Amino acid sequence: MKKVLCYFFAFLCICFLLPALLTKQNIPVHTEQTIENQSDENNISEETPYNYVQYGTIHLLHKKTGKIEEVALDEYLYHVVSAEMPAEYELEALKAQAIVARTYTIYKVKNKKHENADICDDSTCCQAWVSKEDRLQRWEESKREANWKKIQQCVNETKGKVITYHNEPINAFFHANSGGITELPVNVWGGSGLPYLQVVETSGEDAYSQYASEVVLTNQELIDKLKTKYKNIQINFENSEDIKILDYTDSHRVKTVQFGNCKISGVEARSILGLKSTNFEIIKEANQIKFTVKGYGHGVGMSQTGADSLAKQGKNYEEIIHHFYAEVEIKEVNSI
Repeated sequence: MKKVLCYFFAFLCICFLLPALLTKQNIPVHTEQTIENQSDENNISEETPYNYVQYGTIHLLHKKTGKIEEVALDEYLYHVVSAEMPAEYELEALKAQAIVARTYTIYKVKNKKHENADICDDSTCCQAWVSKEDRLQRWEESKREANWKKIQQCVNETKGKVITYHNEPINAFFHANSGGITELPVNVWGGSGLPYLQVVETSGEDAYSQYASEVVLTNQELIDKLKTKYKNIQINFENSEDIKILDYTDSHRVKTVQFGNCKISGVEARSILGLKSTNFEIIKEANQIKFTVKGYGHGVGMSQTGADSLAKQGKNYEEIIHHFYAEVEIKEVNSI
């Protein structure tokens, strides 16, 4: 009986244990690097898109062609921010610009100016816009990819954020350089003004090329330019009282200027004479007039060079926005 049992166990070993020993096992080897890579893959998550309840798409009018394009809001903002602010500016300044541009866009959507479109690509009417192809061509080839990714980052990291006053998107005006101090909208466009747009000072703007400029006109050139609007203007260039600034706004911009027999607003003088700002002084020289100018743009709202200067001083986009817009809140657009 014992002999039979021995034969039986021997048979089992041959049938089961031996094949197992002879068969090559496919057991994966997990090195430390493999585990680390798998951990990295598990930590990678795709960016969650912002689900706009409304305003997720806009109708953009291309002024030159008259074509109206339906485009996703943040995709549109890539083209706006890249057109409106230099890519080499600080990231926090670009984020502030993205939020300002988004707010301005939604304000335009809610207060339509164009018949079949929400906003246009003309900076003199709405906001600047440039195609990706044109924008890339204007950048140095070595910087193109990095610049575009930086623009996308500033828009993506502020998705859905807008500036509000009393829970409504503000009319978020902005300009290139304030000359160190911003202007009230009432001094530019009239009306009763907007409480969130006040006069604020910003240090560091004099470090930018947009800060100072000048226009020099001969006496005849000055007359010719003014006659495009004031046909009967007469100036006695020998009379020191015939060309002078009569008064200034609180931000030291020209409110009214005398040209011979005409009194002209600083805003109108800027437009007629091609000045970059209403913050100018007049220097009379032999047979010519020199206008020395501070700043670039209407001066209302956020100064772009001011935003960059503040970012260089360590301010984040929220602090930059609260510097230029009084008593506002930064909210998710879905909450308003």
